[in-house]
Amino acid sequence: MCGNDGGLVKCSIFPCATPENDTRDTSPTIVLDHGDPTMYESYWRKMGNNCDITFSGDDSLSYFANGKSLCWFLESKLEEQIKRLHNVVGNAIVDDHYIVVGTQDQASLCRLPFMLFLHLINLSQLAYSDVTDFVRSRLHKWAGDARIFEKYGPYIELITSPNNPDGIIREPVVNGDQGKLIYDLAYYWPQYTAITSHANDGVMLFTISKCTGHAGSRIGWALVKDKEVAMKMTKFMEISTIGVSKEAQLRAAKILEVVSNSCLDFTLENFLNIVSEEEDCEKLLKEHKIQTRSGRIFGSDSRNVRISMLSRDEDFNIFMKRLTAIQGTTNRK
Repeated sequence: MCGNDGGLVKCSIFPCATPENDTRDTSPTIVLDHGDPTMYESYWRKMGNNCDITFSGDDSLSYFANGKSLCWFLESKLEEQIKRLHNVVGNAIVDDHYIVVGTQDQASLCRLPFMLFLHLINLSQLAYSDVTDFVRSRLHKWAGDARIFEKYGPYIELITSPNNPDGIIREPVVNGDQGKLIYDLAYYWPQYTAITSHANDGVMLFTISKCTGHAGSRIGWALVKDKEVAMKMTKFMEISTIGVSKEAQLRAAKILEVVSNSCLDFTLENFLNIVSEEEDCEKLLKEHKIQTRSGRIFGSDSRNVRISMLSRDEDFNIFMKRLTAIQGTTNRK
């Protein structure tokens, strides 16, 4: 018998166990292999109507977007919010990159081999083999683990960083001179890993499903330095799907706008500027009953502190209130 109870899937070829005839564990199997980001539901539910967006009957009639992007079907609002969020978070350089929107980052991966080379390509990384095997292109094939790739000739190395599931920040490992690099940065967001630098690579892939949890919107984007590659990627999308849904793009733009606003809502930048003027930040916070660890312990100076944000929600809420009080006190000086 098989059945589905929400996210719990029950499946058995045996009759139901009873206390009299069986002692087997009859509890349902928990399905944890889908990567379905429903953990974000409670957060977005609390956001209420902040993300609401309405469409009129005369909206989205044209194939063409209303912006001036190289990617002619990229909505200007989405382009604006992608750039804004990357700048707010600090995880990628966007100013010298072209933005190409697609249906998630895997779609970008499918079209990149056609854009980067016109002959045999070996994609050498551990993930996405299903995609390349399914396409069965004569232009490229899956070459397996990049760590043991030793073939001569052109190749593409796909770098998943941070890697799922171990979270390791990866760098290129193939020692070749005919390769192209694709950085899959789907998880390079602060809820998954520390943002230690602005990624500034030739081709970088992102997806809203990992960024905000909206996997159902099917929106991803590539940041591309090379104009010719960006133009060919856009052309491939034009031939294959004639663009990307405008409704999905505009909803994604609204979601990203809300995320950026929430990052800046507390005016944390202003607070940090105020605190950075203090010679002893640990002392300042301690006076307001906030215990931290001085930056001197970690090779920095006394103007910096280390704050561990792993405690309960009530502790975090108190912390935010006291930071607000500090800000109010310093503003009155």
